[in-house]
Amino acid sequence: VIKADGLAAGKGVVVAMTITEAHDALNMMLGNGEGRVVIEEFMTGEEASFICLCDGTHALPFASSQDHKRIFDHDEGPNTGGMGAYSPAPVVTPEVHARVMREVINPTLKGMAAEGMPFSGFLYAGLMIAATGEHAGKPRVVEFNARMGDPETQPIMMRLKTDFLSLVEAALAGKLDVVEAEWDRRAALGVVMAAANYPDTPTKGDVITGIPKATDDSKVFHAGTIEKDGTPVTNGGRVLCVTTLGDTVKIAQRRAYETLASIQFTGMQFRHDIGYRAIGRKN
Repeated sequence: VIKADGLAAGKGVVVAMTITEAHDALNMMLGNGEGRVVIEEFMTGEEASFICLCDGTHALPFASSQDHKRIFDHDEGPNTGGMGAYSPAPVVTPEVHARVMREVINPTLKGMAAEGMPFSGFLYAGLMIAATGEHAGKPRVVEFNARMGDPETQPIMMRLKTDFLSLVEAALAGKLDVVEAEWDRRAALGVVMAAANYPDTPTKGDVITGIPKATDDSKVFHAGTIEKDGTPVTNGGRVLCVTTLGDTVKIAQRRAYETLASIQFTGMQFRHDIGYRAIGRKN
């Protein structure tokens, strides 16, 4: 796994399956020879996003979720910032959840505090969880971010029933140990609608039509859009995230694709299989 050493808008990682792909990635990232890369072990397993709100000492875990990074169905094509997500992630079993808190989140908070840098805010651990082999059932950290994830945030926020501001205020006051977050028992699923030519050089200025009105169970989150003459137009790579609730991931998936069917803009692209891992696991 070859990573650009620096900010790369979520697109600085190449999972090279051949020597040729590795060489191509190095040539792209190093450019004129002045860049830096990080080369890491390829980890097999299923990814999950584990996001916590922290107050410097305590961590309040938010609902688990799973992102879909590759641009095309069946996890093919280049990595993106995220083409869709769902919550909860079945791979994060109660046992895995407990291990993540015990072995990853709490030690990280304690370590940062011990170094004089207590962390308040959102701590997002990207995890890899193997089903077999020497690391079976052990959550391993792929990356940390100091924010909520995108597009994981959209399904997570659809499920959050507790007032969000009250949780933020508890974090600022250092009182996350005495609050709880209440979650909708239903699953939520979001499908990203991306611009033409994403993730390379996405086109801008394409008129968007057919965005349905929000309901209690369905919302279209705007990301790469602006308003021009009263009409929304594309203004970035990931344009919209169509997010719905359902009693199961499969029902939420069906509702999301039914909701986005009315939306149109030139060159739009989206995956047709968001949530397939959870549905396959259930089957």
